[in-house]
Amino acid sequence: MTWKQWTEQELEIVRSAGQWRAPRDFDAAGVEGKLGPDGQPVVAFASNDYLGLTQHREVIAAAHHALDRWGTGSGSARLIVGTRPVHRELEEELADWRETEAATVFPTGFAANLGVLATFADSETLVVSDELNHASIIDGCRLARADVAIARHGDPEHVDELLKRASGRRAIVVTDAVFSMDGDLAPLNELAEVCTRNGALLVVDEAHSVISPAVEYGEAEVLRVGTLSKTLGALGGFVAGPRAAVDLIVNRSRAYIFTTAPTPADMAAALAALKIVRSQEGDSLREILRSRVRQLQPAVKSPVAPIIPIRFGTEQATLGAAAALLEQGFLVPAIRPPTVPVGTSRLRIALSATHSAEQVDALARALIALRS
Repeated sequence: MTWKQWTEQELEIVRSAGQWRAPRDFDAAGVEGKLGPDGQPVVAFASNDYLGLTQHREVIAAAHHALDRWGTGSGSARLIVGTRPVHRELEEELADWRETEAATVFPTGFAANLGVLATFADSETLVVSDELNHASIIDGCRLARADVAIARHGDPEHVDELLKRASGRRAIVVTDAVFSMDGDLAPLNELAEVCTRNGALLVVDEAHSVISPAVEYGEAEVLRVGTLSKTLGALGGFVAGPRAAVDLIVNRSRAYIFTTAPTPADMAAALAALKIVRSQEGDSLREILRSRVRQLQPAVKSPVAPIIPIRFGTEQATLGAAAALLEQGFLVPAIRPPTVPVGTSRLRIALSATHSAEQVDALARALIALRS
């Protein structure tokens, strides 16, 4: 079989499974825009730009200034000549925000998870990973070539049981803080206690932690992974933690060492966005976001995530629901295998502080009609 034949065969498998995917142009600056290929006007409930900072005038101005000062790219890896002053300034602000000794940035959040896990886990390490962790965590475990034990979702007792099997080996517990397809929280306080008792390192991916409550990690050794592309509306990832751990990442992580540094414009945008997030304006944006979640989930008095899944089970039913909403001008993505387990296909509603109350009310009415 030739490579062309094999490729066509694999594509046919995807088509036959009803899982064909292709990107569509979304011509927009914010939640409203035109969807390709025919330019249909839609309101998108699909973006991770939770606070709307991609469109904030101060964030845009900071990116423009960085472009004028440093140009479009970094031109090299961080350890050669790719580091600009804004990289360091952002890392200092990130460390202060996360109340850690140090932080370092990566080109993406995906790369950050790869870099952390491949640096701290090896063939002598046991990694305990939640069964619903993000693909970047799964791939990071594979890259590390560590022994991996899968813990039942959100079950600290099971994590404790698995750690007791480490038999004196170093151990890592890794989890999303907010699970991106379900919008639920990991039991981080309990996991921190489990890790402290067992001497395990806790790695937490906080990518979607925009309105979730603060966590007290106590005496646990923790590395906090985050993204610059969701709450902060730019592009990139970061790791925050003890100075020694961050120094080891800088010196050992292949995902950090052997890639071009994030662009100065993205770093400047993220820095400006972070300062907004930490201000009274940031508090106001988070409260608006919470109110939008409460509009769709009135029974939830204290929302923890701007992610609302609506399960339909089958791929066909989910795709049909997404198509019906699109006809009414609402872009809500259908999430299906392999992103989620078979039989759990769902609509995934992602809310933003820039959605108006009227837009959210209109979606709520459309969802009620859809389920009736």
